[in-house]
Amino acid sequence: MNELRYVLALANLMFVPGSILFWFSLHPFVQFWRRVGAKAALALHYLLIALLAALVYWQRRRLLAVEFGTNWYLAAIGVALLFAGAILKKQFGVHLRFRILTGLPELDPERYQSRLLTEGIYSRIRHPRYVQYVIVVLGYALISNYLAVYLLTALLIPALALVIRWEERELRQRFGKQYEDYCARVPRFIPRLHWRKRPH
Repeated sequence: MNELRYVLALANLMFVPGSILFWFSLHPFVQFWRRVGAKAALALHYLLIALLAALVYWQRRRLLAVEFGTNWYLAAIGVALLFAGAILKKQFGVHLRFRILTGLPELDPERYQSRLLTEGIYSRIRHPRYVQYVIVVLGYALISNYLAVYLLTALLIPALALVIRWEERELRQRFGKQYEDYCARVPRFIPRLHWRKRPH
């Protein structure tokens, strides 16, 4: 179990920061990256993500110096969160194709045209992918039980809040009133409860 916890912690530290920094770079500077070109932009970002992962691996002993041992109660909660994340991913996965996940509609909207997603899970919450991401990272943090992964999870939430603001700004520019109406109907993260009145 100790080896598994270590591998999970290291994998999170190697790849989660790079994936977040990708969107930090893409959304605020999307006009610049469109001039660079989608393929070149993605290649450069993937290279930087790989370099960051290599740097984390090189410093793994320092980063993973503090750990709290195996806690089966936390691990059980973590597994439950991973299961919930898998269910959520299945719901939005039928709508999000690979090209959307890699940012191609943002980088080249004319070539990779996409419509506004409003059906399925997207009729309940606007950002199921980010909700699922936080749930999964928290699940891995609880299972691995390393200080660095807890800190990463804590930083992930405000980082994603910024990414979401930038993404929504870009969606408003792309879809206009259609997206404004969608935002008015559907909450960001927590679905509304609809109570049905009993007939008299």
